[in-house]
Amino acid sequence: MYVSRMLSLFMLPMAVFSPAAFPEAEETPSVPFEISLDTILEHDDGTFLWFHPRATSIPPSEPDGQPGVLITLQKHLQVSDFYSGLYMMYSKDLGKTWSGPTEIPELAWRDGPDDTIRAVCDVTPGYHEPTGKVLAIGAQLYYKRDGNQFGGIHRANQTAYAVYDPVAGNWSSWRELKMPADPKFDFSRCACAQWLVESDGRLLLPLYFGINDQADASVTIASCTFDGKELSYVEHGTEMTVTGGRGLCEPSLARFKDRYFLTLRNDSCGYVTSSADGLHFDSIRPWRFDDGTELGSYNTQQHWITHPKGLFLVYTRRGANNDHVFRHRAPLFLGQVNPDTLQVIRATERVVIPERGATLGNFGASRINAYESWITVGEGIWNDEIRARGAKGSLYLARIVWE
Repeated sequence: MYVSRMLSLFMLPMAVFSPAAFPEAEETPSVPFEISLDTILEHDDGTFLWFHPRATSIPPSEPDGQPGVLITLQKHLQVSDFYSGLYMMYSKDLGKTWSGPTEIPELAWRDGPDDTIRAVCDVTPGYHEPTGKVLAIGAQLYYKRDGNQFGGIHRANQTAYAVYDPVAGNWSSWRELKMPADPKFDFSRCACAQWLVESDGRLLLPLYFGINDQADASVTIASCTFDGKELSYVEHGTEMTVTGGRGLCEPSLARFKDRYFLTLRNDSCGYVTSSADGLHFDSIRPWRFDDGTELGSYNTQQHWITHPKGLFLVYTRRGANNDHVFRHRAPLFLGQVNPDTLQVIRATERVVIPERGATLGNFGASRINAYESWITVGEGIWNDEIRARGAKGSLYLARIVWE
């Protein structure tokens, strides 16, 4: 989700990029894999669609057991960016069978001031090994009763988190990540973001932030501690932005070998950068293929998949016979990234979830075990033309099976 608004009158200078700024692509060993596609759910009754499905694996209790897999998801309630409370699904057999979707009472809507609804959306779950807990991290916001967003509350838009105990099988309620008092964090959220747990238990949390939801947003990585109950801000790193296109938002972070990689959304194009420590980043650059042409991904999130031998990007883009799809948000592609040049190797691009009219922009990507990574997404259906192209409100699970 991205807060809709008019462009700010106060804009920072836009960096200029030229083809000469990009190094020549070096040979990157390809990593072979197979793709299989499952449909977990189908629902399209005109009332809601299943959206924002994102998965995390939970280590088995027995040494030879399979990991459990938890998916968090929400109902899209047929008003733009209007979502229910949080639901969960669970699999004990690597996605062959599922329980749920089950509503989580602790994570349902709450009443807000002025007859508003306090809610959390854009959630990404992840396992925190040092504490044995699952953190679900997303964006707190307020809705009017008609589903439109309400920003008339100080710090209405903030990062929220809840904690799941896999042993006890219970959830905490939502809590807010407390940010510094500086007004630049009055709008601050971790939304649709891949975040990391470091070896010492710290979290590296991608945030986008600004003085309000009208300003061009900036992106940074916050270092946070987690004691099993409370998530606490410690510091943040490089602040990055561009002028126009609502700035930068919905960042996702990955670690590959000895570097950190960050992908960023903007209305006009996606951006990428890298870092040695996960906090301090090089200058951002637009996403490109290794032949120097633009990737064509814009106004939509991108996410990472990592393998010990390769770094991959999951994305949507123009130029795929998909002009009929809103913001070209289908099909979903997977391409291997040259970690030195930060370019997608065009020859490796493959469709992982095909297009049939619906949008596939609000997706998740996660490592499940050493043999599989998953991409999960629900079809966005907004009219009968989309249905005529074959969309059925499917919740897809694409398995990337490493050879």
